[in-house]
Amino acid sequence: MRPSDSLGALDAFVRAADARSFTVAGRQLGVSPSAIGKAVARLEQRLGVRLLHRSTRSVTLTPEGALFLERCRRIFSEIETAEAELAQTRGAPRGRLRVSLPLAGMLMMPTLGAFMRAYPEIELDLDFTDRLVDVIDEGFDAVIRAGEVSDSRLMSRFLGVFRLQLVAAPDYLGRRGVPLVPEDLAGHACLQHRFATSGKFEPWPLRGGREIALSSTAVANTIEPLIALAEQGLGIACLPDFAIRRQVAEGRLTVVLADHTEHEGVFRLLWPSSRYPSPKLRVFVDVLAKTLFPA
Repeated sequence: MRPSDSLGALDAFVRAADARSFTVAGRQLGVSPSAIGKAVARLEQRLGVRLLHRSTRSVTLTPEGALFLERCRRIFSEIETAEAELAQTRGAPRGRLRVSLPLAGMLMMPTLGAFMRAYPEIELDLDFTDRLVDVIDEGFDAVIRAGEVSDSRLMSRFLGVFRLQLVAAPDYLGRRGVPLVPEDLAGHACLQHRFATSGKFEPWPLRGGREIALSSTAVANTIEPLIALAEQGLGIACLPDFAIRRQVAEGRLTVVLADHTEHEGVFRLLWPSSRYPSPKLRVFVDVLAKTLFPA
């Protein structure tokens, strides 16, 4: 018996048991009394017990039928509760959303703030780390990560593409000169990013994989200090474009060597494959995709 048939038979049984009549149950469901009787009979055959005593005048529950009726009522109550909860989430997504983000995700705070204002009934629980968290074992609803996905237990949604750019303050470039070719970087103050997990410097995306001996005037394992130091005119930094979009637009930072760099990274949102994306997760993904990586 298919799940849909089973649910229909349960409904027929509950209505017949409550009304003590196949005729009334049939009227409620828009079918004939004989259809109700046949549905209950198939259910009894499948279960191997008699649920109802039939007579020409009435229908009464057997002891097994009374026990089964209570179970059925719980099932339909759970279905009604689930439908009500889903209707509420369609109206206004709500609830706690636990998300892991890379340390660079701190630069997503304006986007996250806009999300919180748009959906005040969603409680964000944010964990910033470059450690590869176990989404399932550590109880995260979702994680945001750069790069490819290799865990078959996870579903993913493409959020957007980012690029690394070399930038410096106009004041710095006025004092030290604008680098015209990659080799010019050897004579500049370089602000470098060290990966928190491996301790290695992040390579600058020079075309063809060219390697230039760069100074390390300052080193940080998060992006925010490098942005601040670059804005203060203390050197050239290699930073993701989404993190410095406003500074470049306002003229506080200038992109250099654009024709000599090539990089394209991908941000994805991952969640356990065993879960269908909830309304709160779907709106979270939509907001990040539209505002963090605008077309």
